Amino acid sequence: MWFVVLFKIDCLYVYYEHMTDDIYDIKSGFNRKLNCWEFKKCGHELGGERAFELGVCPAATDVHMDGVHDGINAGRACWVIGGTMCDDNIHGAFAEKYKKCGQCDFYEYVKSEEKEGLIPTMNLLKIVT
Repeated sequence: MWFVVLFKIDCLYVYYEHMTDDIYDIKSGFNRKLNCWEFKKCGHELGGERAFELGVCPAATDVHMDGVHDGINAGRACWVIGGTMCDDNIHGAFAEKYKKCGQCDFYEYVKSEEKEGLIPTMNLLKIVT
């Protein structure tokens, strides 16, 4: 499977593609947590294969959420970002999508990884608004 390794240089993410089953962060030297676009393999991240179709997903560009749950931009808190491009659909504001996101396999994945460290959704909404 192809993956993208990201590391930060002066607020610009650079990526390196390589064939493997692990996500490896060049900067830290450790496996890192998956962002939604990597987990879902949607292709709507910056430089993604399908970014030209609907554009780049806001989860991949929202810098307010950078670092939340150890993700890149809103990649590990996509459920609070309006206009995300899950399942090849553009989803609306949080109030319109929160029920569907609460049942999402990626949301469940983040919850299982973060456990007690999961930041409550209401606290995340304060960061976005």
